[in-house]
Amino acid sequence: MSVILGIISLAALVTVVFLSYQNGGEAAVKFGFTGVLAMIFSLVGVALGVLAACNKEYYRFFPVTGIILNVIDLGGVSLILYAGVNL
Repeated sequence: MSVILGIISLAALVTVVFLSYQNGGEAAVKFGFTGVLAMIFSLVGVALGVLAACNKEYYRFFPVTGIILNVIDLGGVSLILYAGVNL
């Protein structure tokens, strides 16, 4: 589940950034809502990945992959927010 949430939030962030770029840097409210939703998905994905990684019965590949994807997503959202505040 962590990997799936990571892929969904990464796809959403890439789509939002691409559509904002096509609008000349103007981000609509729906793009901001999508960014917030992607951040929530990423936070839940990190939590699920950590819980699955702590469980000895699961393979480690998917939880670790999910954690990495979701941390990349959170970094992307943080970078977008940082650029929005400082530019």
